[in-house]
Amino acid sequence: MVAAASPTDEPTGETSRPVSEPRCETETVMSLPRPIDIHELTTVDDVHTAAAVFDAVWVGDRATMPANILRALEHSGNYVVGLFDEGRMIGASAAFFGPPADRSMHSHITGVLPGYQGRGLGRQLKSHQREWALARGVGRITWTFDPLIARNAHFNLAILGTRVTDYLVNQYGEMPDDVNRGDESDRLMISWALAEPPAPTPADDTVRAVVEIPDDIEALRRTDPPAAAAWRVRVRDELRGQLASGRRIGGFDRRGYLIV
Repeated sequence: MVAAASPTDEPTGETSRPVSEPRCETETVMSLPRPIDIHELTTVDDVHTAAAVFDAVWVGDRATMPANILRALEHSGNYVVGLFDEGRMIGASAAFFGPPADRSMHSHITGVLPGYQGRGLGRQLKSHQREWALARGVGRITWTFDPLIARNAHFNLAILGTRVTDYLVNQYGEMPDDVNRGDESDRLMISWALAEPPAPTPADDTVRAVVEIPDDIEALRRTDPPAAAAWRVRVRDELRGQLASGRRIGGFDRRGYLIV
């Protein structure tokens, strides 16, 4: 689920704002003035702090990712980490393992506090997540993101080179937070093959169609909700129609989703 913060993927997927699944964020790679430390959260105090971070990101939803769920995920061996700037937790992320035979992990939520967007944290977190997963025999990571948020599409498809596997209509139902309230929670499901090179952006001669999305859907939700809702339906119909015809989403650039 991905306002004042920067989840990445996931309800986000991902949701940083929400780098889901599930806002997986746009990356302008900048250096932080100090190194950011990412490490697993193993204490009750830490998971409560992480839950408070998520609540600060998804304002209006007081149960974004409760501390007891984070604690259960961590205790059972799943991925629960914090991002720290000089000892202060400024972000958190949680993922859990998929079906054993799939050797996969689903990145459900990542949130970063206001003031830390656009500083390369998405890349740092995904690099940490990748190394953590590979060390445990995981071959791919999945998450979801809102197909109308351009920066997330750019980061996930153009930067990381993930592959779209599904279009999920209203995946999480109605969401009460300030980021998603008043909109349907459509998501693209993506898969990141950790040991393979990133999927390249397709050459222009292989692109059969381009599905345009708005420049800033979040601003449009605030200023013109009917127009934002119309974009949701338009993009949903176009992308699902293309996928149903046997074509696939091959990438993303400034024009929109590249259909090949």
